[in-house]
Amino acid sequence: MTQTHPLPVSEAADVARQVLDEVERAVVGKRAALMQVLAAILAKGHVLLEDYPGLGKTLAARSFAQALGIDFTRAQFTPDLLPADLTGSFVYDQGRGQFDFRRGPIFTGLLLADEINRTPPKTQAALLEAMQERQVTVEGETFALPSPFHVLATANPIEYEGTYPLPEAQLDRFLLRIGFGYPSAGEEYDVLARRMDRRREELELTAVTDGPGLLALQETVETVTVDESVGRYCVDLAVATRHHPDVLTGASPRGSLGLVLAARAFALLRGRDYVVPEDVKAIARPVLAHRITVKPELWMSDVTGASVVDAVLTQVPTPATLDRR
Repeated sequence: MTQTHPLPVSEAADVARQVLDEVERAVVGKRAALMQVLAAILAKGHVLLEDYPGLGKTLAARSFAQALGIDFTRAQFTPDLLPADLTGSFVYDQGRGQFDFRRGPIFTGLLLADEINRTPPKTQAALLEAMQERQVTVEGETFALPSPFHVLATANPIEYEGTYPLPEAQLDRFLLRIGFGYPSAGEEYDVLARRMDRRREELELTAVTDGPGLLALQETVETVTVDESVGRYCVDLAVATRHHPDVLTGASPRGSLGLVLAARAFALLRGRDYVVPEDVKAIARPVLAHRITVKPELWMSDVTGASVVDAVLTQVPTPATLDRR
């Protein structure tokens, strides 16, 4: 693999802003959510997009792949989808009298795992193993996935019949869980107006960078510094979720690590080479909420992982911001 080198933070931030601007040509009025998705990608993580149908989840995934200039594949998860349909399998070549490995859709730069909760746990596990190890094993042989490799999975929160919800331990593999929410009336009309103006369904976006360029952006994120006070703040937030009275299980150490990684990417998006507590707060809910299990007796109440995160953000003391300008 070609060695990549970090860029100056100002240059990397400029490229990231161009990527966001390009994606916003397709996904209207969701800048904050799109920043979170891009932060996860820059932090080398994966994203679960959980929201109602028709709110642009699939469009956002395809748009990011186009703007980042990386390969894109879409796998529609169904109850009869097998792990081999995702990873690939060995196929017998009669002409040569031997088996050849035929790669599945997981060998790509950005995989859209559409409706991940519609496929059985065995196939979900195959995907989640690939997300964690960045490789697949088929019939005893291991195949490395390309770099960069990212998964944007979608889930529909309102249809439960015939679905297989991801267990908490598997949800933990996603760096962020994000919902776009409904657009405002003005934003929704903007979607209609843009569609009528271009007179066709497809919208081709311009590639701002490419695979090696994305790797360079990710290397730049690795240079963003985190003061000890901010790192301990991330730990304190994760620990506070474990001791909240409404929580059965709180965020694991992977949650505090996810806070640091995502906050570094968020700081870069804001043009800084260091993290401040506000970066952590901006990313805390999508990083921590899906890692929290509320007590069963509260399932019918308005207590959620997100409300627990909001509560601990008000309870845990915020360290002083270090202004390095």
